[in-house]
Amino acid sequence: TDMSRLAQVRGARAGSATEAVQEADDIGGHKVLTAYAPVNPLGWFVFVETPIEEAYAPLYQSLERMGYVLLGALALAFIAGMFLAGLMVVPIQALRAGAARIGSGDLGQRITIKSGDEVEALANQFNDMAGKLQESYADLEKKVVQRTSELSESLEQQTAISEILRVISNSPNDVQPVLNSVAENAARICEAQYTDIFIIEDDVLRVVAGFGEIGRPVDEPFPLDRSTIVGRSVMDRQPVHVEDVQQAGDEFARGRELAKRFGHHTTLAVPLIREGYALGAIAIRRTDVRPFEQKHITLLSTFADQAAIAIENVRLFEAEQQRTRELAESLEQQTATSDVLKIISRSTFDLQSVLNTLVESVARLCDAEMATIRRPKGMSFLHVAGHGVPREFSESMTNRPVEPDRGTVAGRVLLEGKPIHIADVQADPDYTMTEVIRTGFHTILGIPLLREGNPIGVIILGRTAVRPFADKQIELATTFADQAVIAIENVRLFEEIQEKSRQVEEASKHKSQFLANMSHELRTPLNAILGYAELVLDGIYGDAPEKMRNVLERIQTNGKHLLGLINDVLDLSKIEAGQLVLSLNDYSIKDMMQGVYVAVEPLAGNKKLNFKLEVPPDLPQARGDERRLSQVLLNLVGNAIKFTDTGEVAMKASTANGSYTVAVKDTGPGIAEADQAKIFEEFQQSESTHTKAKGGTGLGLAIAKRIVEMHGGRLWVESTLGNGATFFFTIPLRVEQVKA
Repeated sequence: TDMSRLAQVRGARAGSATEAVQEADDIGGHKVLTAYAPVNPLGWFVFVETPIEEAYAPLYQSLERMGYVLLGALALAFIAGMFLAGLMVVPIQALRAGAARIGSGDLGQRITIKSGDEVEALANQFNDMAGKLQESYADLEKKVVQRTSELSESLEQQTAISEILRVISNSPNDVQPVLNSVAENAARICEAQYTDIFIIEDDVLRVVAGFGEIGRPVDEPFPLDRSTIVGRSVMDRQPVHVEDVQQAGDEFARGRELAKRFGHHTTLAVPLIREGYALGAIAIRRTDVRPFEQKHITLLSTFADQAAIAIENVRLFEAEQQRTRELAESLEQQTATSDVLKIISRSTFDLQSVLNTLVESVARLCDAEMATIRRPKGMSFLHVAGHGVPREFSESMTNRPVEPDRGTVAGRVLLEGKPIHIADVQADPDYTMTEVIRTGFHTILGIPLLREGNPIGVIILGRTAVRPFADKQIELATTFADQAVIAIENVRLFEEIQEKSRQVEEASKHKSQFLANMSHELRTPLNAILGYAELVLDGIYGDAPEKMRNVLERIQTNGKHLLGLINDVLDLSKIEAGQLVLSLNDYSIKDMMQGVYVAVEPLAGNKKLNFKLEVPPDLPQARGDERRLSQVLLNLVGNAIKFTDTGEVAMKASTANGSYTVAVKDTGPGIAEADQAKIFEEFQQSESTHTKAKGGTGLGLAIAKRIVEMHGGRLWVESTLGNGATFFFTIPLRVEQVKA
């Protein structure tokens, strides 16, 4: 048999067999387990084969037996598990059910398990926890009830406080509703039968609000001392709490008597304090011995503060209202006074308008039905203005003079020189003016119009009812009387001034006419004298002796000085009389200043002064009175040279904004500030010794100032003592004004 085709044979012959026993097919094609061993000397291989079924049969049998064993073990485990589950599920279900009932809020539920294991221990823990929760819940319920009660009390207190604050806000000017609300809420919340609120008036305590019937008169005052609980609270400015006033000692003797009288026992009093001062107190009482708690004391203190605030608010409100009324009255009075003063200022000639306005205003502001003014005429006083005066009374007053006597209010005022106030003239035996009595007037007020202590009139105010005038009204009427005096004096002074002005104006005209006439009368012979003197000096009448020449030169010098003075007086009189007329022509500013420079240069040279002229070459042409402006400039430069002993004198010109300005500056002694305005007045000079030594009439600058002003310009000086002076004048380039 050829076995070379078998796989195990080929593997052995090839030496590639890796396992000693392997599975293969036998020659018959059956599966076998084969193993071989070589026979080296012979080169043989010996194979041993065993069918697979026979080889694995012991294994299969072993596995079968093991399967039976496992099945039995599983059955036993199932039976044991079912037994153990029966032992554990019942306690756990009981534990779960008990825990569910505890969790649903049944804290009285207890879990009973007797298993002796962890489940029983866990059930015991659940029972302990439920017991603690039950205790905690019961304590929490107590706290909730207590807190709810506290919140209810707090809400009630807050509601009461809000109610009081609402009443305070709604009653800014009436404290009574606030005090009534405080009394009611204090009694209700503090569980008291009675509440009283006291205010200090005239050093006693008076009840101003209360709640509950205590059986005593509400107007019965309490002494402000320590014999009562309320009095002690006010005086010590702190709460006083007595558990049983009827059993109190002698320290509350008066309070004990009142307690026995009205039947109350426990009493609490709290002072009303505002800014450190006690305004009164609030007291609550119980008819039984039941002390108030601290919360009641605190709450009553809050109510006391609110009552004090309400009282103070009303006081401030009333004070503000009073102040507002006073301000309104003051404003009305000031307005009326202003109106009268306006009329006084506008009606300088019309005294009657002032007096009519005055009596109307004083009657309105002093709440009088009638007001009149009487003024002197001869030896008597007659009615000159009235308001609200009955027609028959007015006619009687107009025709009936009043003299100083006691039969009338005006007569008494004139007799005593002071205000007279009669509350009821119809009950005054000395009053004899029947017209007033017949017209129904009762209260009469008379105010004198005094000038330097002497009466120049009387203001009379009347009321048809017996209603005396207040001090403020008398003071106001006196103020109007003073204004009437001012108006009367203004008219009198104005009339005097008008008369004096007329007299002065007439005298000024006579003076100007006299000066003009005298100037002409003096200038004609003076010119003749100067002319003849010059002819004699020129040798027309032959050579004059030297002694005569000296006299003639003095005559000529003094004559020219006198002629200049006469010309100044004549110019001034023309200016004052409005007769000086400017001769307007076009002129050159430069030529005018050059001409003045040439004219006065010898004077500067004689005093060895440095004389300067500064004129811009492009100065425009001007229009005005060149001769008069040259006169102004000659006066300024002449004064500068006259009063300057060393140094220089300078003239300078400039233009700006349609005008030109000329300045004359010197290094002289200067002019004091007090004299700088005075030197431009007529016949006035500086008060310095140096000026008086140089002499002069004091007319040159006054005339220069008038001429400059006629040109529409201005002349002024700037100077300080010791630093020279600078005179300026500004003139419009084109002048239209031609008269003084």
